[in-house]
Amino acid sequence: MKQAVHFGAGNIGRGFIGALFSQSGYHVTFIDLADQIINQLNEKKKYQVKLATDQKEAVTIENVSGLNNMRQENEVIEAIKGATYLTTAIGPNILPRIAPLIAKGLTARLKENDEKIYVIACENQISATDLLKGYILENLDEETKANLAGKVYFFNSAVDRIVPIQNNQDSLDVLVEPYYEWVVETSESIPPIEGMTIVSELAPFIERKLFTVNTGHAVIAYLGYLENKSTIDQTLADEKIINQVQATLGETGAYLIKQYGLNSEEHQQYINKIINRFKNAYLNDDVTRVGRSPIRKLGANDRLVRPATEAKKAGLSYTNLTKAIAAALLFDNKEDEEAVKLQAMIQEHGVPHVLKEVSGLDENSEITQEVINHYNELKK
Repeated sequence: MKQAVHFGAGNIGRGFIGALFSQSGYHVTFIDLADQIINQLNEKKKYQVKLATDQKEAVTIENVSGLNNMRQENEVIEAIKGATYLTTAIGPNILPRIAPLIAKGLTARLKENDEKIYVIACENQISATDLLKGYILENLDEETKANLAGKVYFFNSAVDRIVPIQNNQDSLDVLVEPYYEWVVETSESIPPIEGMTIVSELAPFIERKLFTVNTGHAVIAYLGYLENKSTIDQTLADEKIINQVQATLGETGAYLIKQYGLNSEEHQQYINKIINRFKNAYLNDDVTRVGRSPIRKLGANDRLVRPATEAKKAGLSYTNLTKAIAAALLFDNKEDEEAVKLQAMIQEHGVPHVLKEVSGLDENSEITQEVINHYNELKK
């Protein structure tokens, strides 16, 4: 049976990427640190992916197993030696930590296997696979680097599927929304995977997704949090908030249309479709889950700051985006490590300093000034 190695046995790994490999006739080896999940994968060898719909349809995912990357390094290397695909869904911050082990696996593989392997980081990050490739190359000797050509391929991708916090204690089953998109950038002819879309240029897809789905989701979460809403669908029942979300996505849309020549009518339909996905009450998606890790989400190249800076460069409106940035700065969820750290930074150094450190914004920039104005208004 064809083999796929997937780093990250969490809900996205099992409910999205791993599931597509299994449905495409692959045995999927999940690599993770969570012993409970790894043990269950090896004992049960299957689980269900359930759709958040009226019918609650379920698909059984089989031909799966798990390895602990800390305690079973040799077994992970063996799995990489025999795999056609190596993918990740672990969060971009974790990529540097797994790169040394992947490098060992690829080094061992190249000594005895000339078959092609395709490496794809399925993360909410622009050019995530390029990042992973860089971390891997840092851990390879010159001979192995020279041997990569024609044997190890690195493809960037864009992924989109909402997987909420699960209420399935001690179960491998995963609840997901019906909609998903997995776009991979390559001009190579690669083994087909059900649900994978191949494109020659990824940038329009990844920015359209990041600045519509991720931006929209974050805006709903941060505004909902400030209004003491519990879930994303409850937040969208507030007309004032939904109007604010539409206005913000109007700004990101104007940039995308100008940058990539998108059809404005089609893009508005895409925005409407995304907002309707967020309204799915069966997901019961917490605003605190969607809003978590605000420092990462306020990064210079992420979903809030990047479209604002790009809109400014293009001479377009960005005032609603600056309001979203301000709302993110007010996310003070005590159970979120990054939120606690962010609030401590603001307390100690002030908002302008934080925007410079976290978001790469000049303290005297027009964007920073607008954010501060919105911050002070929202804080009242």
